[in-house]
Amino acid sequence: MSARTAPATGAARAGLVADAALALLAERGMRGLTHRAVDEAAGLPQGSTSNLARTRQALLELAVRRLAEREARVLALDEMPDPRGGLDALVDALALATHRALTRNRELTLARYELALEATRRPELRAYFDATGARFREQLGALVTAMGSADPARHVLSLVAWADGLMFSCVAGSFSAEVPGPDEVRAGLRELMDGMLDR
Repeated sequence: MSARTAPATGAARAGLVADAALALLAERGMRGLTHRAVDEAAGLPQGSTSNLARTRQALLELAVRRLAEREARVLALDEMPDPRGGLDALVDALALATHRALTRNRELTLARYELALEATRRPELRAYFDATGARFREQLGALVTAMGSADPARHVLSLVAWADGLMFSCVAGSFSAEVPGPDEVRAGLRELMDGMLDR
């Protein structure tokens, strides 16, 4: 990672630190995430990360918050088509977001898995991690409800489990050398949604 010129203070510096933390998680794993390593990766003076996030928990929370912000842009749920426009448009949009996570946002996906695993060992991080995902689940629930789902909560779980399983297999699992193309992702998603919605 190349050092960057640090902004003076405030939200820009917090974003720089959080982005560096996510990059380190993807590159080196949880053991490689230290305050000193974040300072170096972000091109900041030693102690800058500690001033912003004094404890490891605070640093992890900062990374989770930034992860949620960046994944929201990748998933672009606010830009999803109106469900009244039909299932095809919705499947296209969801497949595009999933494919982005597998390809150009692969580093972000790896960082998410590192944080998710760490959250299984830190109850305070688990609560924080789950809370950041609530907005996504709520929006996805609204979409499947509008599409006619008879059991939105169960169908949201099925969709998330399908997408997470695909992403893990292709980013960190045994299919990492065989990332599916957009058409393949779309076909799998369409089959799942057709089954859920009895189409």
